[in-house]
Amino acid sequence: MIVRMWGGRAKRGQEAAYVAYLEGTILPEIRGLPGNLGAQVLREREEASECFVVLTYWTDLDAVTAFTGADRDHAVVPESAQRVLADYDVRARHFDVVLASTDF
Repeated sequence: MIVRMWGGRAKRGQEAAYVAYLEGTILPEIRGLPGNLGAQVLREREEASECFVVLTYWTDLDAVTAFTGADRDHAVVPESAQRVLADYDVRARHFDVVLASTDF
């Protein structure tokens, strides 16, 4: 299993809009892709803004490449998401899952 990790910071006052966009648009689209096993969104509340980390889970790197195109590390950030983000990672990272626990 592969975890794709990407992060961004929402513009002040746009945090709820970004979460709603992820929940209503992005995550349903990703869930429908072959090889996708799910996703998690993490939030860190800072004084000036909120940072988000998006973890998506994939069967293998071929499934990731089918989502991203040839440049697998390129961040896929639709223009509609860019409008509510102050900044974001332009590159994603990929990790092999070597241990996992489902006791949470």
